[in-house]
Amino acid sequence: MPFIWPVRIYWEDTDAGGIVFYANYLKFFERARTEWLRSLGLEQSRLREHSGGMFVVTEARVRYLRPARLDDELLVTAQLQEAGRASLTIRQQALLKNECHSGPAPTLVSEGTIRIGWVDAASLRPARIPNSLLEQLS
Repeated sequence: MPFIWPVRIYWEDTDAGGIVFYANYLKFFERARTEWLRSLGLEQSRLREHSGGMFVVTEARVRYLRPARLDDELLVTAQLQEAGRASLTIRQQALLKNECHSGPAPTLVSEGTIRIGWVDAASLRPARIPNSLLEQLS
């Protein structure tokens, strides 16, 4: 079951035509990943303080399927797709929330896979994700 984070679209998220600017989906995905980790008890600032490491984005692949517009409400998901020794691959979606509870499922607006790598916070060199952290993620 994916983690879901609601996002309302504001003026600052749109271009001159009132459509969400494409790069903002990466911001929405970032917020959902951060809140997903927080929901697991993994606040990123505490991770850095206690373990000396942190996650950084190493790859982002995004597909845009439909436009979202001003005042729309999106449901942004985050779900662990793959866990390696030094990186995680997270599958994410932005879904247009359907206001009618008996109607069709939310409409897929954008989807992507984001790879985040674990690095030493001081040197920014790749490192292994601590086993205790991997256990919390699975």
